Amino acid sequence: MFPVIDTHCHIYPDKIALKAAKGIGAFYDVPMKFDGRLDTLKTVSARAHVEHSVIFSVATTPHQVASINKFIALNVEKSGGRFTGLGTLHPDSEDMEGDIRQIIALGLKGVKLHPDVQGFPMDNDRGMLIYSLCEQYHLPVLLHCGDYRYDYSNVNRLKPILEQFKDLQVIGAHFGGWSLWSDAAKALHGYENLVVDSSSTFSWVNRETAKYMIGLYGADRILFGSDFPMWDPRDEIEFLLSLNLGDDAYESIFHKNAQRLFDIEL
Repeated sequence: MFPVIDTHCHIYPDKIALKAAKGIGAFYDVPMKFDGRLDTLKTVSARAHVEHSVIFSVATTPHQVASINKFIALNVEKSGGRFTGLGTLHPDSEDMEGDIRQIIALGLKGVKLHPDVQGFPMDNDRGMLIYSLCEQYHLPVLLHCGDYRYDYSNVNRLKPILEQFKDLQVIGAHFGGWSLWSDAAKALHGYENLVVDSSSTFSWVNRETAKYMIGLYGADRILFGSDFPMWDPRDEIEFLLSLNLGDDAYESIFHKNAQRLFDIEL
């Protein structure tokens, strides 16, 4: 019924894709649906009628940054307009501004960070340097948010970023707080420089909670995301459609918000 842009897709080179996907599954104690290969994403997305995907990967060490960004950019280039790419950064980089300039030169449309996997409190000094530079260079930042097991990416860490960098577009993954969804929505829904994505949420929250969070944030501040390879976008789309939000809300969530944010043409 609606064009769909999936804004949360991890991909990996074929030779390490299965191992990387299993690593994520082990981190969250969740069986992975898929193997993280680009060809698998294409197949799964076509089956779900997803027209465009935002792809990225996360550097766990500084020396991975350049090669990952080149890998993402190459696959965007080869996609014929099918993909938009986000770059990765690492808080321990010796040349953060140089890494950001590489992201821009490669035509990537933002930055993905995962403080829990990368092992840094998102509001520490190195993180704040990243946000300052991304604000300066007008790069949106997609942040993994929330985990009851750690104190790297929860609401108390995100708020200082939103309050200090008012011109930085922040995307809070997992409705702004994985495993702490409702509490995060209550605390974060009023920030104008924050939008959230719907990834890795609907397998845990019921329909009533999902509608409550969507109502708090507003449909114009929510992006559809599947968190491939963890979940199947077809299942995520079906859950959203079961909420009966109305055509205007679905148009915003499924594609208009992402088109505006990442300058995507369908």
